[in-house]
Amino acid sequence: MEVVRDMSSVTCHISMSLDGFVAGPNQSVENPIGERGMRLHEWVFDTASWREQQGLEGGERTLDSEVADEVVRDVGAYIMGRKMFGGGDGPWDEIWTGWWGENPPYHAPVFVLTHHSREMLPMQGGTTFTFVTDGIESALEQARAAAGDKNVAIAGGASAVRQYLAAGLLDELYLHIVPIILGVGERLFEDVGDPNLEPVKVIASPTVTHVKYRVAR
Repeated sequence: MEVVRDMSSVTCHISMSLDGFVAGPNQSVENPIGERGMRLHEWVFDTASWREQQGLEGGERTLDSEVADEVVRDVGAYIMGRKMFGGGDGPWDEIWTGWWGENPPYHAPVFVLTHHSREMLPMQGGTTFTFVTDGIESALEQARAAAGDKNVAIAGGASAVRQYLAAGLLDELYLHIVPIILGVGERLFEDVGDPNLEPVKVIASPTVTHVKYRVAR
């Protein structure tokens, strides 16, 4: 299936350790980011932007908060992998509706890559999960149609990002590099070939370094 490119972009924001891991070891339904993996995301939890996106008050307006604003800016649809949506492997237990409760933070169509079919799942706040069984190109085609002139964001996890990067379908990769060493876990840059990453922005804060790359072709 050929994916037609238009004015919208395919983007990805993802936090990564200094040694290249985006999740810790021993991921499970109970511990989806793996052991010590939550440390990768601590930089965002106190930002005013993230708290606002979760329907919470407070937080700090910092450089990190400005970056967190970009995560949802001009996004019309999301794509995520089965592990990120959660619920375990194999056929679906349809009691599982994601990690986020009845009102997920996406407020847009979300396309979930999976090998097992499932009916569309509408949630509160405008989030609708569609389960795609025929590959990353099909998911992207559907996400583009849903997004209109807005961007499509690859929300994760690592496998989904790797697939789009290896296929040359990612336009922008924004890494949030956290100064920790995990030593083991799930690597981002594994089996992705040799993508041509051009840095276009670097923002350094006391807790994390944000580097935005254009994926050149």
